[in-house]
Amino acid sequence: MGKGRLEAFSDGVIAIIITIMVLELKVPHEPTLAALGELIPVFLSYILSFVFVGIYWNNHHHLLHMAHTINGRILWANLHLLFWLSVVPFVTAWMGENNFATVPVVLYGVVMNMCGFAFFLLSRALVAHLGPESELAHALGSDYKGLLSLVAYVIGTAISSINPHIGFGIYVLVALMWFIPDRRMARVVGAGVKK
Repeated sequence: MGKGRLEAFSDGVIAIIITIMVLELKVPHEPTLAALGELIPVFLSYILSFVFVGIYWNNHHHLLHMAHTINGRILWANLHLLFWLSVVPFVTAWMGENNFATVPVVLYGVVMNMCGFAFFLLSRALVAHLGPESELAHALGSDYKGLLSLVAYVIGTAISSINPHIGFGIYVLVALMWFIPDRRMARVVGAGVKK
């Protein structure tokens, strides 16, 4: 089956997720820098989550660009990813509103880990559908970057239970790691894979 509806639906859901996150940003009731300063944790949480959702959208686009057809397993794997991404606005708001308290930061890490795991499952479902010799399989390779992210999320979540600020810092490092463009897909598509 074609991938057009899956891409359009995914783009729409991700756009709604970002919209919900920005609507959670409340304007201070007082026109002072002190009032604005109280919103710093909320804004930092929003920035991190916006970057994460943007990274998932970007990588999702690259994954599906290399797929010409999809199947039911891919549809369900994609819905699984969208479910966990749809929880991001909740944990973002909770973490920011509670000034990076332990439990919200830990839950944020759990949700980020589940997003990463869901993306991994989606990529594997696509590779299984397209075949081990497909361009996507060659582009992903062993996916050390994705696996390193999952390990970092687990470490960040565990550390957050002791020191939430260090855990948050680890989540930021994961985002920075992915903020650097991943050229695996472009390299394989540009060079062409010999089959």
